[in-house]
Amino acid sequence: MRLLLVEDEPEVASFIKKSLEEGDYEVTVAMDGTMAWETINSFKYDLLIFDLMLPGINGLELCKKCRQQKILTPILMLTALGATDNIIMGLDSGADDYLTKPFKLTELEARIRSLLRRIRPAENEVTEPPTKNSLAFADVVLDLDEKSVTRNKVPVELTATEFRLLEYLLRNPRKVVSRMDILEKVWGYDFNLNTKVVDVYINYLRKKLDKDSKLKLINTVTGMGYILKEVYNEDPN
Repeated sequence: MRLLLVEDEPEVASFIKKSLEEGDYEVTVAMDGTMAWETINSFKYDLLIFDLMLPGINGLELCKKCRQQKILTPILMLTALGATDNIIMGLDSGADDYLTKPFKLTELEARIRSLLRRIRPAENEVTEPPTKNSLAFADVVLDLDEKSVTRNKVPVELTATEFRLLEYLLRNPRKVVSRMDILEKVWGYDFNLNTKVVDVYINYLRKKLDKDSKLKLINTVTGMGYILKEVYNEDPN
């Protein structure tokens, strides 16, 4: 697997590169955002790792440029800024995941494995020919073949992560799912991590799915998690 690491601190970049290469990853390092953008447009990578604070083009802008150019390669954002607002900005810019500095190398490797699992089948997995199939709840239809979603027959544009989150909820209707359940099934983590990313994406999905509708589908169960069920609300906002 080919990874691009964009990190402007030479010692940090060298340490991460060496450690990942020991895990059989092929790692290219770019020291600033401008160099990274040129590299991304010249070579194909399986995963992009961006530091948030970069000279030239910063990590947020680099994410945005990738997504604007329809580059769908998974992006992991590294940030020394752990505040929720900074995390949300990173996710809004197009990152698939974030990791707050300082971090353990084992956690970085786990995040990388999780992101890579999303784009390739498991070893020895037999890939069946595509068939027309979908999931539905209330007036929402998720087409697994076309990767599309409609509500009341109106298309709803979702990111890849939002799509996976909705798929998981649709497979567990009227069932309370915890944040850790979601983190494990949607992001692929099987150990205790900060679950703020789940709340952020639930809010994204709510805004797109429940917008202007009196029938709210994604509901919070205080202290326990979330549930997909019909709750009628006179105020659609």
